[in-house]
Amino acid sequence: MGNTRYFLSDDTVHSEQGRLDVWSWRWQACALPADARAVSAREALAAIGAKGGARRVPVGIIGPRAATPEQYAGAEAVGRALGALGLTVICGGKSGVMEAAAKGCREAGGLTIGMLPDHDWRCANDHIAIPIATGLSEGRNMIIAKSSAVLVAVGGSYGTLSEIAYGLHFSKPVIGLLGAPAVEGLEMASDPEDAVERLCGHLMAMATSS
Repeated sequence: MGNTRYFLSDDTVHSEQGRLDVWSWRWQACALPADARAVSAREALAAIGAKGGARRVPVGIIGPRAATPEQYAGAEAVGRALGALGLTVICGGKSGVMEAAAKGCREAGGLTIGMLPDHDWRCANDHIAIPIATGLSEGRNMIIAKSSAVLVAVGGSYGTLSEIAYGLHFSKPVIGLLGAPAVEGLEMASDPEDAVERLCGHLMAMATSS
């Protein structure tokens, strides 16, 4: 995730590389303001979300339909934290982990996108704001992985394993927790809070110099 340090001044995020343009997600050359205070990646994203105007790049939450109560609660907690940060969650749009993540995100004020395997958008769970009926069955797993800036796998199933594999193949950061398959390249988190912190670090590290 790099060693970039983040600073906040007048609700604007800075680093040694300059000021962050939250639409292009690039650092613009700018001297560090004298009143800038050091913040974490998560605090920087919270400030960006509160100020508004940022491009809403989706982050993916993946996991089985047959989620355990612990996995359901964990996915809901991750979704809620991301929604509170003003982030956009993309998932498979169905039940289990997908429903839990969308529920948490939507209730916290975030945007939810469901990439459905079905031909009818009405097959989405009740917490999906933007249902996209791909009609591609499990082929939609590749779209979720490709579309996400970062992926969080909560639990595991064969479908989840394919999404993890696609994510790693596309060089996306993939974070796992609560029984996610042990795959080389997967970054394992200790709990939902740790997963959110890691995801925030990866999102901020995506910013490049202009």
